[in-house]
Amino acid sequence: MYRMNYPVWDVPLLGGGLIIALIAIPHVFVSHFAIGGGIFLAWSERIALRDGNTRLLDFLKRNSLFFVLITLVFGAVTGVGIWFSIGLVHPPATSILIHNFVFAWGIEWVFFLIEIAAALLYYYSWDRVGPKTHNTIGWIYAGSAWMSLFVINGILTFMLTPGDWPANPSFWAALFNPSYWPSLFIRTFVCIALAGLYAMFMASREKPGDNHDMLVQYASKWLIPAFIGLPISTAWYVSTLPTLSKEIVMGGAPAVTIFAVMSVAISAVIFVFAYFIAYRNPQSVNIPVAVLFLLLGIAVTGFTEWVREAVRKPYVIYNYMYSNATLTTQVDEFRRTGILVASKWTTIKEVTDENILEAGRQVFTAQCAHCHTIEGYNGIRPLTRGWSHAFTSRAIAHLDELKGFMPPFTGNDAEREALAAWITALDPAVREQIEAGNVSFNLGSVQQMGEIVDAAGEAVWDDYCSGCHTVSGGRNPIDTKVVGMSNAEISGLIVNLENLAGFMPPFDGSDSEREALAAWLAGLDEREGGAQ
Repeated sequence: MYRMNYPVWDVPLLGGGLIIALIAIPHVFVSHFAIGGGIFLAWSERIALRDGNTRLLDFLKRNSLFFVLITLVFGAVTGVGIWFSIGLVHPPATSILIHNFVFAWGIEWVFFLIEIAAALLYYYSWDRVGPKTHNTIGWIYAGSAWMSLFVINGILTFMLTPGDWPANPSFWAALFNPSYWPSLFIRTFVCIALAGLYAMFMASREKPGDNHDMLVQYASKWLIPAFIGLPISTAWYVSTLPTLSKEIVMGGAPAVTIFAVMSVAISAVIFVFAYFIAYRNPQSVNIPVAVLFLLLGIAVTGFTEWVREAVRKPYVIYNYMYSNATLTTQVDEFRRTGILVASKWTTIKEVTDENILEAGRQVFTAQCAHCHTIEGYNGIRPLTRGWSHAFTSRAIAHLDELKGFMPPFTGNDAEREALAAWITALDPAVREQIEAGNVSFNLGSVQQMGEIVDAAGEAVWDDYCSGCHTVSGGRNPIDTKVVGMSNAEISGLIVNLENLAGFMPPFDGSDSEREALAAWLAGLDEREGGAQ
């Protein structure tokens, strides 16, 4: 029951998840850039020595310090920042990553130490050792940096595609999980492309002339491998994703789909720029143009990482631990016992009429605060403004059906009712009524909730549907059409009635009426003898 031993770090307005993103996205960009930079330096020095290209060699010598600083300072500091933030935001998941991959982390830190030593030696040994020896040091720097990626990639992909690990824990199966290899190819191509964008920026600072044009053209060629390899490896990667993740990115969550499309579109713009401007017309690449496309590279990194995190919902470790830190194996238990009694840090263990609102706040912290703030990023207040108590409680009971990327509510009925009451009370209009003594919440509505929803849904049925349909048997029965369907599925059909069957009128009731009707229809096969 370790899941409930950790309190939740409350970050008003921003939320813990956004804090992680603000640290992780720059780190991912810089770390990939540093890996690609190591490959760029070593390979380019080899080419320069082979061809006797002193201009390229001088360019590498002038810019190698920046790669060293990026690796030693910014990358290391933001890496520590990620550990600090994920340990505060999601300690249970962090604990699993540490304990399951302690050997992998040890290996990665060894490679990182080699990378640091080689990077320092590479910079300080220019003109102090022979050219071949110096280039060998560069390859040690590049190889150790890439090996860090080789190890960490397994840990990152494990969280989305753990494979059989939940049933049969194995270090090697977890590390080399289903999406490991396509992800490794994607990240390697990205590393090389980012190095090319940076080299293009540094080349744009050269004085106009042959040196400028030659260096810009050379840097632009580093985007060619990504142009060819990224579409192939991305298609491979998508094919390894769980079904729900594919649905989310293909329209199940519009924001995720938009970000995915933007990532692809901006990548295409960068590649077009690399060929039609940088390679064919290198003289047109000045500092502002190069900076613009370097920023677009950062944007693509941010969008892609955000999508990668989002498609893992409703899990933090797929099919093992939900985003609210509840293990999939604990859902039934918590629905029986409640989550408040299982939490060491909660002050309320049982919901009563007297403590219902404070209990609801503590349930929110335990079940929702990992992803939601109250009124900031992903704020619950604006998302539920105007919802009634009954509607909110019903929605909470069917979270995973209404929104596939949300985990199921795993508290008991009283805790669900307390959470619904607290969320309803967030509405300023409701809060005014509570303070005026005109509105109060109690646990009696838990038993009444089914009757309330059923009565509301049946009333909507009578008004909108009973003229053409019967409930069961007779003329055009509805029960056989919706049997086995969830609230969310029925609600989606109601929205599109006129498109489903051209002879049916559109449903012009309110959202609340539509949800009540959907809930009533979904419950037809559960009622004894059906609704007559």
